[in-house]
Amino acid sequence: MDEIYNKIESIAAKSNGFVRTSQIETAGIGRGVIKKYVESGLLERVRKGIFVPLNADIDEFALLQVQCSSLVFSYGTALYIWGLTDIIPHTFDISVPQGENIARLLRDNQKIKAHYVMKSFYDLGITETQSPQGAVIRLYDKERCLCDLIKDRNRIEKQLYVQAIKDYFKCRPDVRKLIKYGKVFGIEEKIRTYMEVL
Repeated sequence: MDEIYNKIESIAAKSNGFVRTSQIETAGIGRGVIKKYVESGLLERVRKGIFVPLNADIDEFALLQVQCSSLVFSYGTALYIWGLTDIIPHTFDISVPQGENIARLLRDNQKIKAHYVMKSFYDLGITETQSPQGAVIRLYDKERCLCDLIKDRNRIEKQLYVQAIKDYFKCRPDVRKLIKYGKVFGIEEKIRTYMEVL
């Protein structure tokens, strides 16, 4: 492999396996070179302006985040990653700030369930962990996920709801954080009721 391709592979390695046209250009590599690598099979175009090097494993979680930097995994998807449900999600639950235009993301990915969050609540509980394939991804922490479940109870599958709450309280819950979030969402009393029962 040549030096330029090695540079592209290095960029991808630091970006969960993906490389954007803008990153390649910032590294001083022209678009013509990208086209040459795609035609020769050394680069694969996975979405508009997003590529992976030859023989790369595509992590769907990481790909979604490359497409939309404000995307945060939430609800059933985040609960699954945290081990608070064994229900394998068939769609990706994502949260984005209200007003965010994600039309292209939704068009490119039929397996997305989008939740639009008021900007004042959007940042609460964002953290990072590894996807099942090992990429670093952004998602809501366990306490935020629980609050989302409780406040949206009527729209949540009952089995997921019950299992997540039981499993959370079984494994060292961060009660102070949960109550703090509960106050923000106006569901503190409901949380205290669950705590008494469980």
